[in-house]
Amino acid sequence: MNTLLWILGLTFFDGLVALVGAFSLLLSDRVLKGVLYVLVAFSTGALLGGAFFHLLAESLDNLTPSVSFTVLIVSFSLFFLLERILHWHHCHDSDCDVHEYTTLILVGDGIHNFIDGLVIAGAFLTSVKLGLLASLLIILHEIPQELGNFAVLVHGGMGKARALLYNFLAQLTCVAGGVIGYFMPFEGFKAFMLPFAAGGFIYIAASDLIPELHKEASLRKSLTAFVFFAVGVAMMLATKILFGG
Repeated sequence: MNTLLWILGLTFFDGLVALVGAFSLLLSDRVLKGVLYVLVAFSTGALLGGAFFHLLAESLDNLTPSVSFTVLIVSFSLFFLLERILHWHHCHDSDCDVHEYTTLILVGDGIHNFIDGLVIAGAFLTSVKLGLLASLLIILHEIPQELGNFAVLVHGGMGKARALLYNFLAQLTCVAGGVIGYFMPFEGFKAFMLPFAAGGFIYIAASDLIPELHKEASLRKSLTAFVFFAVGVAMMLATKILFGG
């Protein structure tokens, strides 16, 4: 299949993840909180495992370690800077200050998803296997984020249909990022996108997801989170051993 078709298909599928937020309306607050907690723990492990075992490791085939790690640090720092400037808010709790963040969530999420599209394109330009892996990692961390975002938009005063539409449109910027990433004019782009993506995944896991897990005081739930975190890491390690890349 043509690389561009892969990119268009996976970035559009990522856009459809925004619609998962509607399922939060079918769950009680207690059940939703439990589901989000498990998903966040699993996606944290998967993001870190994918960043180190796949993206960063693969980048070393084309870049020197010093260049690869420099790009990773630059990416991590850029995500930090953007989050501070835009007040990005990956909210997994409907008790957030929704009135302040309702608009910012949509703006920040749109930019975030545009970058996700660039990452998917860069990975597919390297290989279909890496493209599929990067898409999986992005979708895994998008599911709990979109559940939380939709809940926040509704609690912030938006109607359900409007919240779904706006969340979906913000998610579709991933397609634009994918198309632009595919047509980037320089060949070296794909090599640098791998450590760049790794830095972004590590930042999301360390800055946004792990702090959410630390909010839980219960030892039983903390151990449950660690188990699902470990499963996420193990899944990425297993795919590395079984399929390489």
